[in-house]
Amino acid sequence: MSDTPLLRIGTRGSPLALAQAHEVRDLLRAAHADLDPDGAIEIVIIQTTGDMVLDRALSEVGGKGLFTKEIDEAQLDGRVDIAVHSMKDVPTWLPDGLLLSAVLRREDVRDVFISPQAKSLAELSAGAVVGTSSLRRQAQILARYPHLKVAVFRGNVQTRLRKLNEGEADATLLALAGLNRLGLADVATAILETDDLLPAVAQGAVGITCRADDPVTAARLIPLHHVETAERITAERALLEVLDGSCRTPIAALAEIEADGQMLLRGLVARPDGSEILETSRRGPVTQAHRLGVEAGEELKQRAGPDFFSAPTV
Repeated sequence: MSDTPLLRIGTRGSPLALAQAHEVRDLLRAAHADLDPDGAIEIVIIQTTGDMVLDRALSEVGGKGLFTKEIDEAQLDGRVDIAVHSMKDVPTWLPDGLLLSAVLRREDVRDVFISPQAKSLAELSAGAVVGTSSLRRQAQILARYPHLKVAVFRGNVQTRLRKLNEGEADATLLALAGLNRLGLADVATAILETDDLLPAVAQGAVGITCRADDPVTAARLIPLHHVETAERITAERALLEVLDGSCRTPIAALAEIEADGQMLLRGLVARPDGSEILETSRRGPVTQAHRLGVEAGEELKQRAGPDFFSAPTV
């Protein structure tokens, strides 16, 4: 057993974050013989602002980087070598000195509906409460089902499921990717297709950041990188960057590679109360992923205008 770890992985401490960090650890062990022995890789848990403030909606806590800022600082200070993130939590910019070095193969991008009372959103009765911390989900739910109510549901997956079982809401929505990684997919009442609920930017993708001045560690990550996932989230994150999206803004996007090799990007922005949704799409070569995202984002930004997001958050 190694006395000093060869690689330190920074991560949040939630069960899902740890599952993702363990997946990265196992992939690194499989790719590099010197990282296989026990003790060669250390997982370092770092608490973030988003983990500490649980009594308010994310939109009230602040802007970008709520789940990454403290981990970024640990990397830049040299306390950890790489960091494992859910890409939907990663701002479209990284602090100077950090690089997004690899993304894993993307999991299922869809959301799931969970309720002890109904089999779908459509079956919920008027006034039923859907618990979610996501303005993206809130806006799309209220646009289709204005007779429903939305309440803030914060915490990790297990906490949200407990709150649901305790009757704090009649239903909730979670990402299928997270449930799959936790082995909890069977709790889903129904899987929502992307035509019914467009996912968050980069939902289902796990990213690994590394210091820019550490080429040795960056080289270790090369075998873990999944090119198609990177191309898809490049388009989605380019759209998000144009819109300057944060937890305060309901934005959704999904890029997919079609059978002919072309990329189809769908995106939307919405008023938080669901009273208006603007949608667009772009199709083009995968090599133009960033341009497709920028063009789609610019169209939505122009159509929305400067006051689009000023509606109350319900």
